[in-house]
Amino acid sequence: MAALTRGLEGEKFDRIYNDRDLVARIVGYFRPHKRKVLVVTLAIFLMAIFGALLPIVIANSLNAGASDTAFPRILVALVFISGIATWGLAGIRRYLTAQVIADVVTAMRDDAFDAAMRQDLSFFDVYSTGRIVSRITSDTQEFGEVIVIATDVINQLATAFILIFVLVAIDWRLTLAVLSMTPLVIVVALAFRRLARDVTRQSSRALGEVNKAIQEAVSGIRVAKNYRQEGAIYAEFMRVNDQSYAINVRRQFVLANIFPALNALAGLGTALLVYFGGRSAVMGAITIASWYLFINTVDRFWFPVTNLSAFWSQFQAGLAATERVFGLIDAESSVIQRGAVAAGDLAGDIVFDHVAFRYSSQEQVLDDFTLHIQPGESVALVGHTGAGKSSIIKLIARFYEFQEGQITVDGQDIREFEFSSYRGRLGIVSQVPFLFAGTVADNIRYAVPEATDAQIEAMARRIGRGEWLETLPDGLNSDVGERGSRLSMGQRQLVALTRVLVQKPSIFILDEATASVDPFTESQIQQALDLIMADSTAIIIAHRLSTVRSADRIIVLQKGRIIEEGDHRSLMDAGGHYAELYDTYFRHQSPQAIHTPAWRAGQ
Repeated sequence: MAALTRGLEGEKFDRIYNDRDLVARIVGYFRPHKRKVLVVTLAIFLMAIFGALLPIVIANSLNAGASDTAFPRILVALVFISGIATWGLAGIRRYLTAQVIADVVTAMRDDAFDAAMRQDLSFFDVYSTGRIVSRITSDTQEFGEVIVIATDVINQLATAFILIFVLVAIDWRLTLAVLSMTPLVIVVALAFRRLARDVTRQSSRALGEVNKAIQEAVSGIRVAKNYRQEGAIYAEFMRVNDQSYAINVRRQFVLANIFPALNALAGLGTALLVYFGGRSAVMGAITIASWYLFINTVDRFWFPVTNLSAFWSQFQAGLAATERVFGLIDAESSVIQRGAVAAGDLAGDIVFDHVAFRYSSQEQVLDDFTLHIQPGESVALVGHTGAGKSSIIKLIARFYEFQEGQITVDGQDIREFEFSSYRGRLGIVSQVPFLFAGTVADNIRYAVPEATDAQIEAMARRIGRGEWLETLPDGLNSDVGERGSRLSMGQRQLVALTRVLVQKPSIFILDEATASVDPFTESQIQQALDLIMADSTAIIIAHRLSTVRSADRIIVLQKGRIIEEGDHRSLMDAGGHYAELYDTYFRHQSPQAIHTPAWRAGQ
């Protein structure tokens, strides 16, 4: 068992909910549809009444005897009316049930997706997107399927309740014997309860691993083909898929054996009633006709009772799936807001005041970090990998939570700003710009949905007089493909920068791309940067020599501390750590540096 479920441990944000809390929360999703639920409930009980009508009619016919010539016609009419009514009520029940369950599953998915979108970036650094997708899609679907079964079981339960009165009317002593066996059936069903919930939880986790493997394979297919690792990807998928297969076989085995076990108990009880009831009929305690009808009615009674007991284990499967969905919904973000101050127009005065930040207790990134960025100033962050450059811009964007100190913008603690309004004043471009499927215009409009085509084109043509648009097959209407795959890296950067230009942010944050681009595209990228930085405070992780030289101030970082700062010329004259970085990362970008010493190339 340990080998079968290896790697399927729950996430840290998972919670264990008791049945009462889960059911109460599920009921909350059904409250907006209480009228439809009421109609469905009424239909279920009417169907139960009509379902129990047939044995009652038959019992009356036997008691009436064959002498009543009108009774057969009445019996046929009642059976026909009962069948038509049951058919009509079943149609109403299933139609409204499908509507309600679809609405509930949609609402649950909306809440789960919203919860995922509200998480900070550290959440997605830790947890696989494939597993998150599985909770939002597969687990909610599992819950919906269980609820469909629940309506059938409730209908059968109502039938069983009515049949109890029929049984009492035939013979109360035999009825007590039947009811005395019911707790045994329920106890056996409860024995399956925990097992069914556990195997379903493992099945959901296994499906999450399959989704994760597929997502990683599709996203990284280009790298896999470059290194000829299609076979390795397939082997990894087969491993998790075989694991999911084995766990699902075990789950189906558990669920499939619930009903036969309960049915065997019901059969044993019926056999005992046949024996003792038959003896009573022979002795004249009850009539043979009543005894025969009692046995048939008992069989109709046991069917919903055993179904209900079996369903309880299946219901646990649904609760296990719902538990995973609610675990995602209830996952707490590590980024905590203390207020909801509207950001408005920001001047961009940024202060880091003795800030300490770490990703984990073993990974201290910033320690007692202090920095003041003036409004409208452009600051370039440089340093070796791990110096803390990315962490600084992530903290400003509120993607991560710092542990000590304070960060203010225009004198306001950034933890007091309302997320949406604050981030609306930030223009952020990542090192590898992400473009959504659609046209170039759609991606530029992403930050400002109300922007018109004319506004977008006017802004795009401010960069190099729009010459970069001529390199696109259909200009602004060019399809960028999945993740912008149909565009070059330089074109993606220009689209992302134009998107920020349309947004007109107060604070511009750029993790500059390391990929080389042709001189023509680089000059246009620099023009776009100049346009943005002219009207905003800019913080840039610089990888281009042109960006470093144009920055008002260069911050040199080493192990989370500022060791040098100043403009390009003064830092080069100092001959310190920046001069070493320049010689390592930037010197090759300067044509004259090929034949010139590093300290002179920077002048």
